[in-house]
Amino acid sequence: MQTVTRANLAETIYTEVGLSRNESAELLETVLGHIARALEDGKSVKISGFGTFSVRQKGRRIGRNPKTGVEVPILPRRVLVFRPSQVLKARINGLPSPAGEDE
Repeated sequence: MQTVTRANLAETIYTEVGLSRNESAELLETVLGHIARALEDGKSVKISGFGTFSVRQKGRRIGRNPKTGVEVPILPRRVLVFRPSQVLKARINGLPSPAGEDE
């Protein structure tokens, strides 16, 4: 399985949009920066036809070391959650897009 990197995305922008390589990389960094700042501020980011990124607060809880069985406190923290759209789920499974949804 191949991983898509920032460089791959910037190259795709370069070939499909026609910006220079530097402009393509800057555009990608700007978009990713806006998404990251919104998530840092606790906002959700919804990309129509793709999915929604959101931050969820997890409370303090007790965990267990699987090797030793010793209880360990797990501190409260914020976690990033991604919920794919129905359109993306359909595409991944090779199905037609659900009626009424954007592609």
